[in-house]
Amino acid sequence: MAACSPAVRGWGRLEVQGRDLLPADGPLLIAGNHDSYWDPVAIGIAGMPRRQICALAKRSLWKPGLGLILDGMGQIPIERGSGDREAMATAIERLRDGACIGVFPEGTRSLGRELRARSGIGRLAAEVPEAEVVCVRVRGTVDLPKFPRSRPHVQVEFFRPAGGGLQQGESTTDFAARLLEEIRAGAPRVVAGRRPATAA
Repeated sequence: MAACSPAVRGWGRLEVQGRDLLPADGPLLIAGNHDSYWDPVAIGIAGMPRRQICALAKRSLWKPGLGLILDGMGQIPIERGSGDREAMATAIERLRDGACIGVFPEGTRSLGRELRARSGIGRLAAEVPEAEVVCVRVRGTVDLPKFPRSRPHVQVEFFRPAGGGLQQGESTTDFAARLLEEIRAGAPRVVAGRRPATAA
């Protein structure tokens, strides 16, 4: 985070809204949109120093060197698309211990596509009902790699979901879809280097 901070804060002109909505302690779930590899970094920097956000990240990122960095950041490796029980059990345990867990309901970068919400964040909310839920919209991260051609404006906005946390009788998939809909209402899907994709 320290190494990437100048790129996001300085070059990216990071603007953060709603950081005070993050409780200083206790179990916390954060759900966000995902259009760029820079999203977890920008969200993590925006959340500091209030909370360290531990994200579920695809296991293939754990390569020599980078794996040590990800472990140091508290990231949790998950085998995407396989219902990785071990990763979910680790996330649940950490959440119960009072950690802040970040999840991208889309499961992967949108690449401008409309992706269905995955149930992972709903499963975490169901297993740890005392966890607070905060959503986050991140914009401008797809432009960070354009250095030095054009300067981005990275915006990270934390907000409470209008419908609250997981409701009685609400399925984990419906919960994830509800959060994603609220998030995407203010953060249209974007392909790196292009304009926002048109609605499907």
